[in-house]
Amino acid sequence: MEADWDELAIVQLPLHGQHQPATPVATCAFDTVQELLWTGNNYGRITSFYGPALERYTSYRGHAPAEGTVGAVKQLLFTDKGVLSISKHSVHYASRRGLTQWHLTSADFKELQCMNFTSKGTREILVAGCQEKMFKVDVDKGAIVEDLATNAQYTIMKRAGGYICAATNSGGIHILDSGSLSVVKIFEGHTGSINDMDAKGDFLATCGWSPRQQFGFMLDPFTHVFSLKTLKQLPPIPFHTGAAFVRMHPRMSTTAIIASQTGQMQVIDLMNPDSANLRQLNMYDTYLSGLEMAPSGEAFVLSDSNAHLHLWGSPSKVCFPEYSNPTEFADAVVPPPAMDWSIDTPLNTVGMPYYKEHLLSGWPSHMVFEVGAPPPKIDPTILNNMTRTDMGFYAKNPKTKRRNQVEDTRLSDRGNESLTAPKFLSEKARAAQSSSESEQRMAETMETLTDMHLDDVTRKDVPAMYGNVEIKYSRFGVDDFDFAYYNQTPYSGLETHITNSYANSLLQLLRFTPLIRNLALRHTASPCLYESCLMCELGFLIDMLEKAAGLNCQASNFLKTFSGLSNAVSLNLLEEYAPNVALTNMIQAFNRFLLEKISTEFRQMLGGLGGTSMMDQVLETQARATMRCAQCRNEMMNEGRTFVNELVYPAKNIMKNARGPRPTFSQILKSSVERQDQMKGWCNKCKRYQQMVQRNTIQTIPGVLMLNAAIQSHEAKLLWSIPNWLPQEIGIIVDQGNFYCFEGQDLKLHLQRGAFDIMVYELIGVVADINSGEHQKPHLVATINTAPSSRGANAATEDKWHLFNDFLVRPIPKEEALRFEPSWKLPSVLTYQLKAARGKIDDAWKDTLDTSILYRWWSANPSPPASQFQLLDPSTEAPRPGYPVAIDAEFIRLQSEEIEMKADGTRETIRPDRKGLARVSVCRGEGLHAGLPFIDDYIAVAEPVVDYLTAWSGISPGDLNRDTSPHALVSLKHAYKKLWLLLNLGCVFVGHSLANDFRTINIHVPRAQVVDTVDLFFKPALHRKLNLKFLAWCVLKEQIQGGMHDSVEDAVTALKLWRKYQEFVDAGVLEGMLNDVYATGREIGFRAPGSGVPGGGHVKTGSAGASGGGSEPGGAEKPEVGLTTPKKASTFGRVGFRSPMRAPGS
Repeated sequence: MEADWDELAIVQLPLHGQHQPATPVATCAFDTVQELLWTGNNYGRITSFYGPALERYTSYRGHAPAEGTVGAVKQLLFTDKGVLSISKHSVHYASRRGLTQWHLTSADFKELQCMNFTSKGTREILVAGCQEKMFKVDVDKGAIVEDLATNAQYTIMKRAGGYICAATNSGGIHILDSGSLSVVKIFEGHTGSINDMDAKGDFLATCGWSPRQQFGFMLDPFTHVFSLKTLKQLPPIPFHTGAAFVRMHPRMSTTAIIASQTGQMQVIDLMNPDSANLRQLNMYDTYLSGLEMAPSGEAFVLSDSNAHLHLWGSPSKVCFPEYSNPTEFADAVVPPPAMDWSIDTPLNTVGMPYYKEHLLSGWPSHMVFEVGAPPPKIDPTILNNMTRTDMGFYAKNPKTKRRNQVEDTRLSDRGNESLTAPKFLSEKARAAQSSSESEQRMAETMETLTDMHLDDVTRKDVPAMYGNVEIKYSRFGVDDFDFAYYNQTPYSGLETHITNSYANSLLQLLRFTPLIRNLALRHTASPCLYESCLMCELGFLIDMLEKAAGLNCQASNFLKTFSGLSNAVSLNLLEEYAPNVALTNMIQAFNRFLLEKISTEFRQMLGGLGGTSMMDQVLETQARATMRCAQCRNEMMNEGRTFVNELVYPAKNIMKNARGPRPTFSQILKSSVERQDQMKGWCNKCKRYQQMVQRNTIQTIPGVLMLNAAIQSHEAKLLWSIPNWLPQEIGIIVDQGNFYCFEGQDLKLHLQRGAFDIMVYELIGVVADINSGEHQKPHLVATINTAPSSRGANAATEDKWHLFNDFLVRPIPKEEALRFEPSWKLPSVLTYQLKAARGKIDDAWKDTLDTSILYRWWSANPSPPASQFQLLDPSTEAPRPGYPVAIDAEFIRLQSEEIEMKADGTRETIRPDRKGLARVSVCRGEGLHAGLPFIDDYIAVAEPVVDYLTAWSGISPGDLNRDTSPHALVSLKHAYKKLWLLLNLGCVFVGHSLANDFRTINIHVPRAQVVDTVDLFFKPALHRKLNLKFLAWCVLKEQIQGGMHDSVEDAVTALKLWRKYQEFVDAGVLEGMLNDVYATGREIGFRAPGSGVPGGGHVKTGSAGASGGGSEPGGAEKPEVGLTTPKKASTFGRVGFRSPMRAPGS
């Protein structure tokens, strides 16, 4: 060992299996031909490592476990062609790549332990063990050549010169002639057994065990040395820590390395034992289990009890064999040829593979067979009624099938995972036929979704309308999806592709509860600017759903704010962090969390005033909890409140009692609200923990009763399956702390008497958990009575029940809405509201909008110069109905789209990319300062950004980081609320391709308040929409978007185009102008001259049919074509009406 020797590598053997502990090293050896280190474990697996870095090379199973044993590898030998290994019952020969050459087993192989080459070299081996026979094996043929009787049981074999040195299991050493295999000499080595042995040249060294009094066997504190030249024993070499392993140096014939289990090593000259070189290895929490020396002498490996291999050697000289052959590796993957790909590269230059033989994908259909079938599913009726016994379970035969009837499980296994999606709008436009055929197809569609046989409300088949709905995406994005196929009602649905959209059903339920709806909008109109306020987001969402009036919406802003709350993760409310939580449990936990949070947020805006807020009066059940000690009868009282009442069902023995009447819903509700429990608690009088009885005394009840069904038992499911068990109206009396609940005839009787002040509640809706089939994911729907939330006289009309299955909305009968099935439809959340609040829709919040956010600079940074930005003057520029504002927004990509490649090579978008608002600019649309922005907000982003889309957005990395941004950043809610205020103040939004902007911002603007220049300069017959850059060049004779995109510049350009459009209309030349614009566009490819491809044209992602801008290939500009533009002076704005963000003369 030279001075520069160091530990070069540490590796661990691969695990035997998943979740299994590390596998100990049973044996290891250096390859004599190549730069490989071979190891074997206790499970018969042989693994090799390449080079000084010990890189994984091959790994294969050489020996399988026999009955009751493991196939531990005992020893490894090497030939030029492969690797020999031995275990208790077999000998294995494989190439270095792991391919088996032969595997030898025999009934006489009972306890094999060792092997070595005979006098014939690597053509023949001698195999022996702790048994009465040893065997000669021909390496080339893999066959036993000769059986030999033995005088002892051998555990280790080493060959040196013409001798084979064999260690016996009793501690002796037999010196065998390698030719005749006769015993030449017997040495008495150790009184116990031999632990390790090595022989090189004329010397043999051994380490072993000897018995000690009271301590059993211990390692001898010396190493025995024998001369193979004189066949005599030499003086032993002392090693006081216990010699465990010994190896002779392959090139220095008298040098040996001795090691102990604790890591002490001694390099010694056998002829001069006094000149020892001591080393100590740091073993920490392990001990050595093996030592092996490389054939070159330039490295050795140590194995420890933690299944690690430690390679030591000189970094500059390390090699395993002295002269090694090259090691064969797998062929490197040939990279595909490089292509200079651009937008102008012809597709026919892309090479296609050519195959001379038939591909497996072209397998003939007449040779394809169905083999086997899925096992039939057990009937849910059987699973729900099983009785346990010692031998297993049994249940009554439901007799749904005939005796010996075989089910075609392949047919049921091919069920669709969701409702069949309609054609894309672009496909329908191309395939449009007569209006009568279109109406007929729509009628067939609605008949499919309606399931006309719903009149039979006792049927247990799952109607199609309850199935999973899924958005499909074409190359035009989500705008091409036909949402009207699923919804022809005036009530908007919510999309499903957003994370945590399981909350959609509960959000719809709150939107149709007038008392909650009124307070949410009232709070949203207040000056609340808390970023994580769910109450504000709920108000924004409700207002969007009402304004959309049947068009699809998405709760992206609400769910984004909700997902960012830290305690939502700990409560298992986020789908990505709680994938195994049942949806019914998740929605009930979300219900509790949401109501408590919005109550707290509503109370925050009271300005520190005490007392009960209006939201508490609507949601809070106030109770006094009385705890009585079962021993001393001492009573203690605590004030309590709850926003959600969990239904508590009677014990199973009561539910199963066929003689007694089934409990009614009102009885269940009474016991749930008063809730009497027994628990351990501290008694102040007894001064110890005692059994306590707790009972709630109700003080007040809210205007809205939110109930969690909390169905856990099969008996509770059967209770809900009783027809008309859930009443649509209940009456509640609270008298002196007692809670009374009535329904049906009892309620009518109390109303007729009028003796008590009874409060009547009506059912607003139910969130139900749907398990609609074996091949569909469970999901949540809401069945809601929309009549109580109708306005004025419409609320007094008959009930109107609707199903809200995400973006599928359709009317259903009341019987269907209140029908539940134990196997597939069960309630999760119920909402009752005071019947007196029916139809009380309060829109007074529109008159009390807090607009101070529009007139104040909210950043600590200085405001921009007045020539570039100026806030509105509340005295002269207050927004009013019809006031035009120019708007443009820029976005960043927060999440990439998820794409699935089908077998035919087509792409299907599973989930679209998710964008976030990065910048929004709003400019005045009229007056002296027309075109001057009064909103130019950059939105701070905390989550990771996938792509800043700089070429299209003008946003660079660091612009949205609060620590590095040069801009005055605001929160998303801050920017959103400004737009929401402008919307509700009646402003008209002017811009280009605004539909996608509004969708990403998550705001719905009625058509009457939108002026979109992409629609103004559009001829439907030509099926092409024009980009902003081209329109600016062609109509306004201006060049825009020369460098980075600027939302202020784009907003002002859209405003100019609108004014120009009005001039064309006033002059009566609009049709001719549009013809000229399209004619010019066809000549230059609808790209403004001088524009580059990446930034050409302000194209909004997802706008179906919007064309790209940019210059022609080659960059040649086309001459301007004369347009019949009327000569009319501009009557608004500053001179020239240039963008305030551009330098003069640009």
